[in-house]
Amino acid sequence: MKMRQVTAMMMVCLVAGSLMLGGCSAGDSKASGSSDDQVIIYSNADEEAVDAMKETLDANGYEGEYMFQTFGTSELGGKLIAEGKNLEADLVTMSSFYLDSAQEQNTMFQDLTFDYTTISENDASDFYAPITKQEGAIIVNTELLKENHLDTPKSIKDLADEQYKDLISVTDIKSSSTAWLLIQALVSEYGEDGAKDVLKGIYANAGDNIEDSGSAPLKKVRAGEVAVGFGLRHQAVADKEDGLPIDYVDPTEGNFSLTESVAVVDKDNGDKADKAMEMAQCIIEKGRKALQKTYPLAIYEGEKDSDNKSAYPKVFSEKLTADLLEKHQELSEACK
Repeated sequence: MKMRQVTAMMMVCLVAGSLMLGGCSAGDSKASGSSDDQVIIYSNADEEAVDAMKETLDANGYEGEYMFQTFGTSELGGKLIAEGKNLEADLVTMSSFYLDSAQEQNTMFQDLTFDYTTISENDASDFYAPITKQEGAIIVNTELLKENHLDTPKSIKDLADEQYKDLISVTDIKSSSTAWLLIQALVSEYGEDGAKDVLKGIYANAGDNIEDSGSAPLKKVRAGEVAVGFGLRHQAVADKEDGLPIDYVDPTEGNFSLTESVAVVDKDNGDKADKAMEMAQCIIEKGRKALQKTYPLAIYEGEKDSDNKSAYPKVFSEKLTADLLEKHQELSEACK
């Protein structure tokens, strides 16, 4: 769920086409052997998801046969749109809405050669298969709530209340798709004008605590720097289970979610293309158990949600696209 803005240095790296991208993106895995023979995997996934996919591939005979490169969501999305089939990667794991937009513009992904059945038709596609589904929630430090005599918020709208002034942390939608979960909830419940009214109050309360990283609000809540944040629900669940003074609140506006999926770039490179498809199938058919340890939401038939199922799961009324994300980014900017 990471999104980073492309800096001038990044543009230099992209033009240079360096696989390792120097200090511009998080690097690699399994770099043994010739890179010409390795399947190149580009991913926007969090570290936990990347580790689970690596472990799955290694355990099923692909150790040393691939190389992972991780990017922020906006950075990788820009590459997909700009480069299409010329993308260096053979395999991509990415936010599903970006894969849809890239395919619509560039027709750059192969249809999958393996079958799967998702619980929701909204998660299915001919050319990608979901790897994770992630929900948003309000995160609280229970000790700080008591110390500051704060009410436990029940809704995202509550975060605009002046009692939380300088005591909340949220993410900037221009930097992290995690923030989109918050904005989808507000727009869905209150309309665009109502969402702006709420966002202005939230941003005023957050002050300098409007973060670039999707995990930053949780880290600040965990560290006791703020009492309340908005972030990924499964991360707060894990902290609570570990005995930290962290709890999570399912906002009454809804627990909206984003999926990340795996897709195979349509390249005419013979055995390598076949191997990329096999790896995609391996991740889906043999990696979901490991992925669900961190991302508990069920996606496929036969899977079950964890006991910590959210109270208000919702889906945004419009199809999620890069264009819709840009529209909501503009809405957010107008509220700062």
